[in-house]
Formats: sequence, C-alpha cells, structure tokens
Amino acid sequence: MISFDLITFLDILGVIAFSISGVLTSMRKQMDVFGILIIAFITAIGGGTLRDLLLDQPVVWLRDLTYAYTIIISVFIAIVFQNKLNYLRKSLFLFDTIGLGLYTVVGVEKALAADIPWLICIAFGTMSACFGGVLRDILSNEIPIIFRQEIYATACILGGLVYFALSQFSININWVFVISLSVVILLRILAVVFKISLPSVYR
Repeated sequence: MISFDLITFLDILGVIAFSISGVLTSMRKQMDVFGILIIAFITAIGGGTLRDLLLDQPVVWLRDLTYAYTIIISVFIAIVFQNKLNYLRKSLFLFDTIGLGLYTVVGVEKALAADIPWLICIAFGTMSACFGGVLRDILSNEIPIIFRQEIYATACILGGLVYFALSQFSININWVFVISLSVVILLRILAVVFKISLPSVYR
C-alpha cells in the first residue's frame, strides 16, 4: 500500500469527484448498475492510467485497492443519494470541474517528480485531467467536452502553468496545490457562467 501523502490524498479526491461525475453521466443515459460502475471506473482512472503508463511508472490502482474501493463506495453513495443530487447537469459540472482541477495538479507534480521537461509536465497534467472524461463521453455517445468550444483543457493548461511557475519559488507546496487547483476550478466556472468559449473556425 502506498502512503497517504498529499499527492495520494489529492489523487483519491480526484477519483471520488470523477467517479460521481461518471455515475451522473451514466444515470442520465439510463444505464444499468453494471454500466454505471464501468463508466465510473473509466472516468476515475482513465487519465491517471495513461499518465502512469507514459511515465513508465506502476499503474497505482492495480497495486493499491484503495482506489477500487473508493470508486465502488462513491458509486454506491451517488446511487443511494441520487435524489439529493438535484439538477443533475449542475451536479455533473461541479464534480467534473473538481476532478479536473485535482487531476491537473497531481499530473503536473508526478511528471515534475519524474524529471520531465516543464512543457511536457503541463501536457501530462492536462491529459491526466481530461482523458477519463473523454472516455466517459465517448462511451456515453457524446462529443467529448474537450473537443467542443468550452474552456476545459485550457483551464488545465493555465492551472498547470501556474503550478510550474509557483513551484520555482520557495512557496509551501500546500499553497502551490491550493492556488493551482483554484485557478483550474475558477476558470472553468467563470467560463461557464459568463459563456466564455474558444473562438470558432467555422463561419
């Protein structure tokens, strides 16, 4: 079992957020319990799995059952309290945004620890945050958010840039995580609230 340091704690929080995001999407598509569980697993571990494979590191959820237990418990809680999660669209957005921020900072930090060039570290953070959602949307027969005009991956990129910039100074790592996480979440929320999107190339 890996120790519950800050990175692991954030990783687990990201798994919870993305698991619930996957549950909400699959329930909206009226999937059965098995389908809900599969979508939750893929959403929660898809980005982290790709990240670990590309970094040539052990895929953490294969060695630590904490992740599988966390996903199963999150799915159970989300199903039991589905009536409490009013306005599914807003709930999906909330949990997806939280997971986006958490996985961005975890992905950037793990890539930095592997001595990867800073630009690729930001790419790893973005990929780690977005890939599970891409798989979720594809399997749910939707166009992935990352391929639309919405500010999604852009928020991860800017949050990753902030993380890298702050990590170059003598700032407490906890504050680096909090600030970078907040940047991703706030950018995503502001983009949706004020309908800010990337420019379209279509006329």
